[in-house]
Amino acid sequence: MSDRDMTMQGHLKPFKDYRAQHFLWEVSDDGRLATIRLNRPERKNPLTFDSYAELRDLFRDLAYACDVRTVVLTGAGGNFSSGGDVFEIIEPLTRMAMPELLAFTRMTGDVVKAMRKCPQPIISAVDGICAGAGAILAMASDMRLATPEAKTAFLFTRVGLAGADMGACGILPRIIGQGRAAELLFTGRSMTSAEGHAWGFYNGLHASADLEEEAVKLARSLADGPWFAHSMTKTMLNQEWAMGIDEMIESEAQAQAVCMATQDFRRAFEAFAAKRKPEFQGN
Repeated sequence: MSDRDMTMQGHLKPFKDYRAQHFLWEVSDDGRLATIRLNRPERKNPLTFDSYAELRDLFRDLAYACDVRTVVLTGAGGNFSSGGDVFEIIEPLTRMAMPELLAFTRMTGDVVKAMRKCPQPIISAVDGICAGAGAILAMASDMRLATPEAKTAFLFTRVGLAGADMGACGILPRIIGQGRAAELLFTGRSMTSAEGHAWGFYNGLHASADLEEEAVKLARSLADGPWFAHSMTKTMLNQEWAMGIDEMIESEAQAQAVCMATQDFRRAFEAFAAKRKPEFQGN
């Protein structure tokens, strides 16, 4: 893409060559599908101050991606994430004053905000341990796939903290219901993959050997679909939480009218009329 093209598209930029420092970043050959792989398998992929900050910044910046259309979030070595690193995060937090603590909790919350606001659908592929902040990352994703061995725990109360962390008290009940969320957030117990699937937390269960392939397959179907329309769907799913029914319907009328003005809408009609598969271009 030329400098002129980038200027014309609002300073959009490719993320194919992004170099992650605190996790692995992989992009498909066509640039449409990215994978974030938490990569400290010897410790079950815990998060650190630096990895939190880089995830926040990356998800914020993906709003300006001209290539990446979907993101798969997963972990290395048979586990998703054990949450905040005990010695690199938890122990330092016990020695911080209130202003530092608040800066930290706001920063971690900003990760969730960035995940929800980035236009790309995020699909978490969860195997093994998915605990604490790791469970929050899965929760903040748009869809989640898991293995039968996945164990998901919002275990903040087990370390003397509230279950209200990074939006859990607001988001989790909307996914699995108030009573079930209350049970998990009060007790800190693990939610089995079968429970997670039955309750709607997980969209599907797959064998460990097939998990990432299935996540990529789902992500690819979205990346090759009407990407602009998918980003609009994600935006409305988030915005409509705080709307009344009249506002919801009016907002969706405006959103759908915008999508109808895209060339993808015309391409879909022309492909249907010609009895061929549409090739969406996100505009």
